[in-house]
Amino acid sequence: MSGVPAPATQGQWWLATLGRTVIWARLRVREAGTAEVFDSDGNTLTYDSEDSARAALLDAEFVEREGLNEDDAQARGFLLDELEPPQAEDDEHLRARMVSQLPSRH
Repeated sequence: MSGVPAPATQGQWWLATLGRTVIWARLRVREAGTAEVFDSDGNTLTYDSEDSARAALLDAEFVEREGLNEDDAQARGFLLDELEPPQAEDDEHLRARMVSQLPSRH
C-alpha cells in the first residue's frame, strides 16, 4: 500500500430521502474487516463489521444506491438518473455535499 488516502468518492453510497432532499452516507470496508460510515454531519462512525454498518444504515432508513432500480426511485419520488453521489477531493470538502436537493419538477 502506498499510504495515500483513498479519494473521498470511493466506497458504497447509501441515501435517505425526505421529499426532494437527499441525505448521503458512504460506507467503506477496511482491510481488517471493520467498517466506517461517513455521515451527513461529517462524522466517521466505526463498526466492527460491514454487516453491523449496513444494519445501522438500514435502521436509519437508508438504502444502498447500487441496489436501487427505477421502480424503487419512483416510489421515493425521484428518477434514478437524478441520484449522483457527492464528489470532493477529500472528506472535509465532501461534508458540505452530503445533503443535497434534487431539481424541482414542473
